[in-house]
Amino acid sequence: MTESDRDSLVTELHAHLAATAELPIDRDANRWIGEAEAVAADLAANDLSPATVEKRVGHVRDLLEEVDETDDPEADKRVASARETAARILEDR
Repeated sequence: MTESDRDSLVTELHAHLAATAELPIDRDANRWIGEAEAVAADLAANDLSPATVEKRVGHVRDLLEEVDETDDPEADKRVASARETAARILEDR
């Protein structure tokens, strides 16, 4: 994966998580998603080493594993898409 591809996926990851911000989701899920979104925002805004990106995307993945359901179908789709995007970033290790 090229650096440009990885950057695009990191931006996509952040977009999926940021899109949940205004949705009426479960409070516990919101906490996990909010933390994951903050990490993804930092990744999208900064030029970091591939090793740092991998570590932080792994952290995002771990946070999203704590989310079972959000009580909102659109948010559930976004979380699923974020999980898939994180997996795509990490599969190139």
